[in-house]
Order: sequence, then C-alpha cells, then structure tokens
Amino acid sequence: MPIGILIIMRKSKLSFASAACLSDRIDDYFNYIQGAYRSSQNDTGQPDEPVNKSENKIWDREPEPPTLSGLAFFLGFESMQAFTGYEDNGRFAHILKRARLHIESVYEKKLHLQSSAGAIFALKTLKWNEQPKNNTEGFTTFHNIKIEILEAGPNLAGSEKDVTL
Repeated sequence: MPIGILIIMRKSKLSFASAACLSDRIDDYFNYIQGAYRSSQNDTGQPDEPVNKSENKIWDREPEPPTLSGLAFFLGFESMQAFTGYEDNGRFAHILKRARLHIESVYEKKLHLQSSAGAIFALKTLKWNEQPKNNTEGFTTFHNIKIEILEAGPNLAGSEKDVTL
C-alpha cells in the first residue's frame, strides 16, 4: 500500500481517513489494472527501437479490465454488499459513485465492438435497463400504443380456397 494512504478498520467496516485518501486509492486501482511491463533490450543492453509503442513491452503483469468487484477488493471491502452499502450511505459515497461511473463507461464503450454480449450482461447487472423508464418530467413516453389499420389495399383471403392464381 502506498505511503500516505490510511484506512481505518472498525468492526469490519471500512472507514477512509479523507476523500482524498479514497480518491487516491481508487486512482491506484485504475493504474494497477493497466499492468506492469518493462522494455525489451537487444544484445547490447540498449532498449530496442519499437515499431509501435507496445511492440517492445515485456509484461510482468498483464493489463486487466476494470470491474466493480476488483475495485471493491482493491479498496479492502469484504463483500460487494459492503461496497454498495458504503456507496449508498458512506461518508465519501460520491467518490465511489464516480468510480462506478468510470467502470460503466468502459463497459459502455465495448457496446460498439462486434461482440458486445459480455458488456451487455455487465451493464444489465449494473442496473441498466433495455426498456425506457416512465418519464415524469413532462415528457410523454409511449408504451401501449394501439394501432388500427383502416385501409391496407386488397382484402386478405380468409382461407386457401379464396386464393386464385
């Protein structure tokens, strides 16, 4: 744990010393999941000239996608229930809500990929909904629309016997 980060344990509930402390710890998580690498070297001990930025990286720890459970674990929560409880009622809940928004934005960006089923599942578990909610701010949402066809061309046949070719 970096110096200057103070987490106080009280009756198995986390309490962060300050908003800055929690914010720094969340930044540490997002930096950590980017992975760790070192540049490859040629026979002379000099770094190889990369064709692209990632070509000469030797990964000590592979990058990983951000997850809410990963963030909760990294911050020291004992369960997702404890994490969401702090997010709902904690002293610095607004900071956790912003971190959640960051993770949701990563999932949302994956919706534009060819295979987005995993991102869709993740967003649904994060309470995203396919159906629009009723809007009570003066805008009308159309859910149950009755459509009646008045005239649609020739009459339809009642059975196969009514059809002539």
